[in-house]
Amino acid sequence: MRVSRELSKKLIIGVMLTPAIVVAVLFLAVPAALTILISLTELDYRFKWIWCGLNNYARLLTDPTTRLVVQATAIYVAGTLAFNTLWGLCLALLSTHVHDALGTFMRAAWLLPRVLPSVVWAMLMMWIFSPLDTGFLNSLIISMGGQPVPWTFRYYWPFLFVVNGFIGSSLSAIIFSSAIKSIPPDYIIAAKVDGASSFTIITRIILPMIKWHIAFFVAYNTLSLLASFEYILLTLNGGPGYYTTEVMILRAYHLAFGQYMVAMDFGYAATYVTILLVVGLVLSIAYWRVFRLRRLMIEPKLE
Repeated sequence: MRVSRELSKKLIIGVMLTPAIVVAVLFLAVPAALTILISLTELDYRFKWIWCGLNNYARLLTDPTTRLVVQATAIYVAGTLAFNTLWGLCLALLSTHVHDALGTFMRAAWLLPRVLPSVVWAMLMMWIFSPLDTGFLNSLIISMGGQPVPWTFRYYWPFLFVVNGFIGSSLSAIIFSSAIKSIPPDYIIAAKVDGASSFTIITRIILPMIKWHIAFFVAYNTLSLLASFEYILLTLNGGPGYYTTEVMILRAYHLAFGQYMVAMDFGYAATYVTILLVVGLVLSIAYWRVFRLRRLMIEPKLE
């Protein structure tokens, strides 16, 4: 009887997981396998599968632009991740320490960049940070007697951190604010009764109790940023200059789709994507072990 119950339970679990498994295989495993196969070919606009083995990877190692692209990717991921996490945490703390109506309005207003069409948001940011005299910031500076600043030429990385960060931090703000609101108020009330300052409450109570949410967001956002190039493409397109902000996924896009038909190089582009796939897998395992994310999935013990 017990065996039949365990078998029935496993059967129900298998049936419920089947749709997710099918979706994962069709839209994750199969595209990943095809990408790896394409990286072993000289596939171009003619769509002829000419196998070349590891030649594309050898080309990647000897390509003088590889170092610049890898360096840009590291800067972009690290800088945007720091902005998304820290600014989202500041927004969450601020919006949960004011009146509920005002806090809800702040979080809703911060979602506007996320719901705006990407092209509209990119155009708005390019106007605000335009290096021309007609740009929003430069207009303010000139009206106060100052000199215009070439924002996107001199401060291109901070510009990209802001453009992407205003969108990414909206997600982190919602996650962190929800986590803060789930903290039992008795802890904070007791700390205030004992005379604890707001800084002490944040550092000794709030941050330790939402550490798992921060760990989850850092892991998720890192993997997301590795495949993110939309706003770099729409604003600076890998510039200014020679591969200044050309990240790996944008380099793959330019090789595959950003050139004239004859210059399309799907095989070499897939090599970049395969490297990113490997990096993503390594980071996933590292985050899983370092942040001990498995503890988030353990069924809580009832007292």
